[in-house]
Amino acid sequence: MADTLVAEIEALGERLAAARASINRRFLGQGQVVDLVLGSMLCGGHALLVGLPGLGKTRLVDTLSTVMGLKGSRIQFTPDLMPADILGSEVLDTAADGSRAFRFIEGPVFCQLLMADEINRASPRTQSALLQAMQEKEVTVGGIHRPLGRPFHVLATQNPIEQEGTYPLPEAQLDRFLVQIDVPYPDRETERAVLLATTGAEEAQSEQVFTTDTLLAAQSVLRRMPVGDQVVEHILNLVRACRPAEPDGLKDLAGSLAWGPGPRAAQALMLMVRARALLDGRLAPSVEDVAAMAQPVLVHRMALTFAARQRGEDLPALIARVTARILQTEAAA
Repeated sequence: MADTLVAEIEALGERLAAARASINRRFLGQGQVVDLVLGSMLCGGHALLVGLPGLGKTRLVDTLSTVMGLKGSRIQFTPDLMPADILGSEVLDTAADGSRAFRFIEGPVFCQLLMADEINRASPRTQSALLQAMQEKEVTVGGIHRPLGRPFHVLATQNPIEQEGTYPLPEAQLDRFLVQIDVPYPDRETERAVLLATTGAEEAQSEQVFTTDTLLAAQSVLRRMPVGDQVVEHILNLVRACRPAEPDGLKDLAGSLAWGPGPRAAQALMLMVRARALLDGRLAPSVEDVAAMAQPVLVHRMALTFAARQRGEDLPALIARVTARILQTEAAA
């Protein structure tokens, strides 16, 4: 049984290397972003991409749809978008014999890879239409539960600076994103490569590497990967340390954190460390993987107090500080 799992992990590693190479042909120089998005899909989760316009977020999602062999759909979130524009609606049809019956017309959410572009531009009422879809992988319209595609992933984008006319995502919805991925400016060499690759007569194209069946099989392999007790305890120590009001929390964070991460944070870390190990060609995750995944998993599941924001504190630095302290404490124990 163990030999079979090892063989499956090694075969998946080769397929992931091919997928990464295919994606990087169109999405240049952002390897860490690509790995995080691929990792979230291997975990069966959703990702929130935060970055300025023009950094390739839409291009990345479009490329992923091709490489992963998924039916893609896109929704441009705007203030006047309604829940029915996402979920679909029932219409009254009249047959040739004069009889009438309701017919359901599926909305764009009935897909396998949904791009929710500028998700914070829609009203809370519209944003809530995605809550059931992201958690239960189904929607309820007209009292009928309608399953979505398998697998089903939401890749949402958000502009971090243009906040006029936007609606911050509710904490319950943020918690449903497995990771928050910050898309930075490219460095000089990467921007030079992008400039040359995208302004010529032809652009590089990506090729399909996965299918629906192989992606579902990959998600099954990931969940069967072994995780050592040391890694499990480290995940629990880190997540619980970020809850200053709890017995295991770091008390000196009370003046900085308004609230800490819930149980979904530990679940997300458990999955993402396995994904990182897979992408690195390893058979099992390590404590270092937890430290590497801490920020994308935790940053949207915590909030600074007003006083902390006034002092100029930021969540990435706080998470890095807590991660280092937990590592030191465990090393001394």
